[in-house]
Amino acid sequence: MKPVREDITTRQVAQAIEDYIFSARDRAILKRRLIDGICFEPLAEEFDMSPRQIKDIVYKGSAKIFRHL
Repeated sequence: MKPVREDITTRQVAQAIEDYIFSARDRAILKRRLIDGICFEPLAEEFDMSPRQIKDIVYKGSAKIFRHL
């Protein structure tokens, strides 16, 4: 997975997830997607959700954290 911005470190992304995402489930999903690079379908299986639900969480959460980075 290619980084969204080259000047942002993994540590900064992880800290932003901790600071701005309040749901433990959503934090776990965002970390698995943005830091570990896991695709939507395996995440859906791992969290017993649909790929569409995972995509919604990732897109909304990413928008929220990247506003602060």
